[in-house]
Amino acid sequence: ALEMQQATKAVAAFNGPVYMRLLRGNRVPVVLDKYDYQFEIGKAKLLRDGADVLMISCGEMTMRCLDAAEALEKDNIHAAVLHVPTIKPFDRETILAEVKKSGRLVVTAENHSIVGGLGSLVANLLVDEQVSAVLKKIALPDRYLAAGTLETLQDTYGVSTKTVISQVKSYLN
Repeated sequence: ALEMQQATKAVAAFNGPVYMRLLRGNRVPVVLDKYDYQFEIGKAKLLRDGADVLMISCGEMTMRCLDAAEALEKDNIHAAVLHVPTIKPFDRETILAEVKKSGRLVVTAENHSIVGGLGSLVANLLVDEQVSAVLKKIALPDRYLAAGTLETLQDTYGVSTKTVISQVKSYLN
């Protein structure tokens, strides 16, 4: 909710076309207030640092990654969370700087198709810049999806906090 409020003001002041994707309904959680967060068009923000895995997320997946990072900490897995609030413009510099930190698994997480979204942009960036990293993508499958409640669909398609935790653990093994 904090980001939606800040993004709306930034979009209103922005000179050019804009598309903003929002949650529907009246259950928009306040998440980023704990992180001294300030929305900026084109700027990714490191919300949490960690030495084992870097989760690069956007939208509602940032909340799930933050929750997953807290749960993973209990298993001595230290996860960083880099929030990417805008896909265009894309903050190449911040993402590259975080990926280049030594020895971390890189996981992208998005509530979007596995094709053509944040994960694809990060993969292309790493190839373009010849940066070597183990990259895994958590996203919706590339097919027509069923309809249902948000919670059911998140588990079904592997984008719930529970599935983020299990996928990160699996990738690290």
